[in-house]
Amino acid sequence: MIDGPYPMLALLGAVTTGVMAGVFCAFSVLVMRGLAQLPAAQGVAAMNAINSSAMTPVFLVLFLGAAGLCAGIAMVTFLLWPDEGTLPLLLGSGLYLVGAFGVTVMANVPRNDRLMKLEPGAPEAAAYWPTYVRQWTRWNHVRAATSAAAAIVYAMSLV
Repeated sequence: MIDGPYPMLALLGAVTTGVMAGVFCAFSVLVMRGLAQLPAAQGVAAMNAINSSAMTPVFLVLFLGAAGLCAGIAMVTFLLWPDEGTLPLLLGSGLYLVGAFGVTVMANVPRNDRLMKLEPGAPEAAAYWPTYVRQWTRWNHVRAATSAAAAIVYAMSLV
């Protein structure tokens, strides 16, 4: 069993990455499936509206807070190198930082930016929409899976 500040850090890591796993999963299995069924112009307009309104304080606190917490856990763990729990704490942090935060920056946001530049009713938007939905959702599945894996690994460090 880990001791010191690590049980609380691991618990907070498990909760925050678990919440983000739920957010990403719900978006993939509910929102994107619904948007994919819309005609391209409506789907593009709806997704652009979602992306424009997504930067709420609540989402930013959850998403960036989880990333900051994971980075903090990794730094504290790496610097202090506890006798137990080092691997799961570093692995949980890496899973979220690379698989959720990194994928967001490198895969989802560039697709959102490209979609935002398209006029919803334009032929270019109609042509890009099916590709966008498929690729964006695939990367979102990665975010959901790695966030869930991070939560599990953090929780496993507590036993």
